[in-house]
Amino acid sequence: MARLIYSAILSLDGYIEDADGGFDWAMPDEETHQFINDLERAAGTYLYGRRMYEMMTAWETDLSLAAESPITRDFAEIWQAAEKIVYSKTLQTVVTRKTRIERNFDAEAIRRLKATAERDLAIGGSELAAQAFRSELIDECQLFLAPILVGGGKPALPKQVRLELTLLEERRFGNGMVYLRYQVG
Repeated sequence: MARLIYSAILSLDGYIEDADGGFDWAMPDEETHQFINDLERAAGTYLYGRRMYEMMTAWETDLSLAAESPITRDFAEIWQAAEKIVYSKTLQTVVTRKTRIERNFDAEAIRRLKATAERDLAIGGSELAAQAFRSELIDECQLFLAPILVGGGKPALPKQVRLELTLLEERRFGNGMVYLRYQVG
């Protein structure tokens, strides 16, 4: 059975975006980006909300991103090779290959996907992930804590959800970012 993995870069006070919607403080350095690439290789399918999908499309539509370095080119190739499912009631069309739209979050459909997928599933975007947490679908959290307090914004983790977590791995990077990998349950 495939795992559903929630991965996020967040501020030390728990936000993926600051109060102005910014996340420039979350950009990984080369060491961290390479580590993220190695984690992302396990994912065969990405589950996204509309906003996260629209942000991530640049990895296929903006050729300058991949041209920045061998590490960004590697990430672009990883991202483009994966299937993508976008959960949105408003998005009319997709601009990337291997992408489909689902109008409603269906926990049972995701359970079936986990049971039949040959590779892990990655979920991106805190609002979509909150639905998956509430439906007890998340198997693992991969959290990258950035060494910054932003004071408010969009929370990385859902409110009013209580889950026991088991620490599986931790790592510190030269830029002060810390990686924490937890098993849910």
